[in-house]
Amino acid sequence: MKISEKEKRELEDIYQSFLHDEKILKMKTISMHRGSNCYIHSFKVAKTAIRRALRHRKGNLHTILIGAILHDYYLYDWRVDRSKMKSHLSHHPYIAAENAERDFGIHEPIKRVIKSHMWPVNFTDFPKTKEARIISLADKHIYAKEIMCSKRFKAKREEKYLRQIDTLFSW
Repeated sequence: MKISEKEKRELEDIYQSFLHDEKILKMKTISMHRGSNCYIHSFKVAKTAIRRALRHRKGNLHTILIGAILHDYYLYDWRVDRSKMKSHLSHHPYIAAENAERDFGIHEPIKRVIKSHMWPVNFTDFPKTKEARIISLADKHIYAKEIMCSKRFKAKREEKYLRQIDTLFSW
C-alpha cells in the first residue's frame, strides 16, 4: 500500500505523541516477556502491524497504529499484584480497552481490536476485522521474538529496543 507523505507525517505525529505521552510512559514500569517492558513491546507491535498493513495493503492505518500502541495498556504488573495472576491473560485486553477509553477517548473500532488481540486465548473475542487480525498476529510475532531472548543481556537489549522504536517508519 502506498501512502502519501502527508499521511506518513500524520501517522508519525500520532506515533510520536503516544511515544512521549505521560500516561503511556507509565508502561515502562511494567515488565513483559524476557526483560522487555510493556512500553517497548507495544511500540514494537505498532511498528510491525503498520509494516504488515502496508505490505498487504489492508486496514485502516490509524486504527491499527492506535490499537497496537494501546493493546496492552492495562497499567498493572501482574507479577507484583498476585491477585491478577490467574486472570491476566484473558482479562487484560478488557482492562486495557477501559483504560484507553478513559485516558484517550478511543472509539469503538479501536476498542474491538484491543479486546480481541489475545485470541485464541480469549475465545469470546475473535479478531473479526483486518485491523484486529493484523494487531493480533503482530503481537504474537513480537511475543515470540521476545521470549526467545536471554535475560542475561536485558539492559543492552533495552537500549537497542528504545532506539528501534524511536520513529515509526525506520525499518
